[in-house]
Amino acid sequence: MKKNENIAQETLTENELLLREGKKIAKALAEMFAPTCEVVLHDLTNPEHSVVAIEQPLSGRSVGDSTTEMGLARIHDPNYPDVVQNYANRFPDGRPAKSTSIGLRNGRGEFVAALCLNMDVSLLDSVQRVLAQLTAVDNSEPPTHETLRSRFGPHDVRRAIEDYSAAMSSQPRALSPSQRKTLIRHLATSGLLQLRGAAKIVAEELGISRASVYNALKGESSR
Repeated sequence: MKKNENIAQETLTENELLLREGKKIAKALAEMFAPTCEVVLHDLTNPEHSVVAIEQPLSGRSVGDSTTEMGLARIHDPNYPDVVQNYANRFPDGRPAKSTSIGLRNGRGEFVAALCLNMDVSLLDSVQRVLAQLTAVDNSEPPTHETLRSRFGPHDVRRAIEDYSAAMSSQPRALSPSQRKTLIRHLATSGLLQLRGAAKIVAEELGISRASVYNALKGESSR
């Protein structure tokens, strides 16, 4: 008889220890996921008043409330899964929730407690809708092609010359006279030739004089 009493006392102490440590975990998890997640610790040895800790009480429950259907299932079925994860749930006011329930057993394999996380996904749905709206773009082509980089430096003039030469399968100084004229007129149309010092850069890159650069433009304007 005394041996049974000792076992009962040891079990009680172990159960109390699980609940004590479970409260710490519940508080830490709730603070980490605040304000979107309710964390509840149930004492499954007292189903009528199983809630011994509740952090971020989004469901409106409080300490001393009874266990849920899943809690009762664990109490009556020792083979019930220890972890039921990421299942759809719902708060009393209808808000959708994402829940995870973790059963805690003592050394004898008996369910003593359940640590339950209930995340309010309606808040995240609202954020997701806002983000989707913020990142939405009109897929139709704008009237002018635009690149979001500065077009006010010498490097842009040189890059345009290099790109054109590459398209012609040539080097800038190896371009034919007609190709040079086409390039210079393109630079003028795009506004690059109006940049300060651009004419000098074009002349150096193409191996011609600045007068030749201006003459190419005069030929276009005289038509």
